[in-house]
Amino acid sequence: MLVKPLVQPNGKGLSQLLLLLQTHPSILLRSLAFGFGCFVEDRLTATGSQQALAWRMERRFFAVRSLTSALFRKETQRAAFSTSLLFDDTQIQFKESVSQFARENIAPHASKIDRTNYFPEGTNLWKLMGDFNLLGITAPGRIGVVTACIGLLIVCCPVLLLRMFLERKDKSLRLEYYFHTEIEEYGGLGLGYLYHCIAMEEISHASGSVGLSYGAHSNLCINQLVRNGNPTQKQKYLPKLICGEHVGALAMSEPNAGSDVVSMKCKADRVDGGYIINGNKMWCTNGPTAQTLVVYAKTDIAAGSKGITAFIIEKGMPGFSTAQKLDKLGMRGSDTCELVFENCFVPEENILGKEGKGTNRYLRVYVMMSGLDLERLVLAAGPLGLMQACLDVVLPYVRQREQFGRPIGEFQFIQGKVADIYTSLQSSRIVLELYFVRLKELPKLLFRLFSV
Repeated sequence: MLVKPLVQPNGKGLSQLLLLLQTHPSILLRSLAFGFGCFVEDRLTATGSQQALAWRMERRFFAVRSLTSALFRKETQRAAFSTSLLFDDTQIQFKESVSQFARENIAPHASKIDRTNYFPEGTNLWKLMGDFNLLGITAPGRIGVVTACIGLLIVCCPVLLLRMFLERKDKSLRLEYYFHTEIEEYGGLGLGYLYHCIAMEEISHASGSVGLSYGAHSNLCINQLVRNGNPTQKQKYLPKLICGEHVGALAMSEPNAGSDVVSMKCKADRVDGGYIINGNKMWCTNGPTAQTLVVYAKTDIAAGSKGITAFIIEKGMPGFSTAQKLDKLGMRGSDTCELVFENCFVPEENILGKEGKGTNRYLRVYVMMSGLDLERLVLAAGPLGLMQACLDVVLPYVRQREQFGRPIGEFQFIQGKVADIYTSLQSSRIVLELYFVRLKELPKLLFRLFSV
């Protein structure tokens, strides 16, 4: 049975919307049309008619028109292509600051990092990022006067409380997302995941290798400690991780447990005062240099996913070692290795969360899977930075390179290629940002659109 398309290409409403977006001087508004076009195209494809092809060609031509004026300008167009409608002035300023930091401190080393498969010896990028407050973006602020404000809102606004509960399953996430304090604890900023995505994109724009290592350190390790650690663990590990003195990592995959991670074989047996861990972990980002690692192991093999427990492992623990460093095809400067546990004793106080906190009522691995939800969100911003970097190289080149007596950017075929790059970039950026639109930014977006 054919599905009736949601919007017909020749409908008045769609034509008026496209006309508004095409004629508006801001290229940013046009990116919304690309995302909207992808959605409509998917709906039309289900009809099995020629409408999908017609709409695809119309959207491609629309992208070419949007980019043609930008191809031959002398000034750099990166800011126009990479700033979101959803960002307020503070977020735009944060984005520009991180971009400048990455250009000055990371980009000059990017080529050597990938060529040598090592971070630069003469420059401590971790310390620089720590001094710039990039490593603890999601670390919460201290609860003081803000607690009273939150309490007042909870008492006076039960609807807001219900919304926070429905939209955020984890308590710490809910409060952190809607409120942040001005007083830092452990050196963190308490700004939330939108800022974390901004930083991830800008760092990856300068170097994909550094961006991947940064994501593993700041999100996979630090954020898991922030969300699941007790006060003692946070006080012990977070300050050094956030300032860049220590490097963090997370290990879950094994040689025979990649996508099916709950089938892991690494086992932790309870003994007096703690656990003995035996097994291997594979493809651990930051593994060769990390001083603090979050490692998942099974405390009860028979319980399956319910028996998975998270542990905090420290470099130098007896029985813990790193094996060969892996030489990858891409992101080569991001240190990756195998971890080996041979009768490694881990004290009981190093359990992250609780033993067997492997599942919730829906039989999901709570600590691991809830972390993965946020890891996928933040790490998705890394490829955006890489795509933006590609576009930043392409635009000047198609203006400079000449064939048949004119720049190759004047040829329709090349314009189509550039339009495809731009469409993919902006559509991907919109998909990521729709996560924040759904939670709290939709009123802001609608206000900005209708105030144009």
